[in-house]
Amino acid sequence: MSHITLIRHGQANSGAKDEASYDKLSPLGWEQAQWLGAHLKDTKNHHVRLYSGTLQRHIETAQGMDTGMTATRDARLNELEYFTLAKALEDEQGIPMPSEQSDFAQHLPRVFQAWHNGAIKNVPETFAQFEDRVLGAISDIAKGDGPALVVTSGGLISMVMRQHLDLDIKAMANVALAIMNTSIHRLYPVGGTWSPVMFNAVPHLEAPERHHAQTHV
Repeated sequence: MSHITLIRHGQANSGAKDEASYDKLSPLGWEQAQWLGAHLKDTKNHHVRLYSGTLQRHIETAQGMDTGMTATRDARLNELEYFTLAKALEDEQGIPMPSEQSDFAQHLPRVFQAWHNGAIKNVPETFAQFEDRVLGAISDIAKGDGPALVVTSGGLISMVMRQHLDLDIKAMANVALAIMNTSIHRLYPVGGTWSPVMFNAVPHLEAPERHHAQTHV
């Protein structure tokens, strides 16, 4: 049966303060990708198509997984620009970027809400434009033949869940915060629609010696 498996990229540069410096895998991110690829092979997870965004962390994750497939790169699968949005929120409304990772959980929902409400003006794309491109990308992948593996980012996966589960902005933000690096999320066609049947699974990181690799940032 055809299905779509979404993968969040491996851990990137978690100390970054802008989009460009964030966009590369850490050494742990490479390990996570390799472990995931080995898990998919060992468990005979069957995919005949591979897609990724065009960001470096997406490309490196797909390479590290070593699936044997050539990825179709699609910029519509790229992440929302959180750092850019956060900088605009700071410049326009005086809400500062978090200085500690622990503050991120409170900050991201504020960014999402302001972006959704149109309260941030200097943005690379509107919330509605992001919503449309994600829907378009997943719809096009769904039209293809055979199970598809899609390497992308947490914000995009949270939007997919919003679209298929009718989540409000607060719930979407909570979903985004929960998504772990190299986690697995799956959509199956059920009753004429694509339904989430797996969320945030990390079976390749369940062994005790890999618990340290269950990262969110």
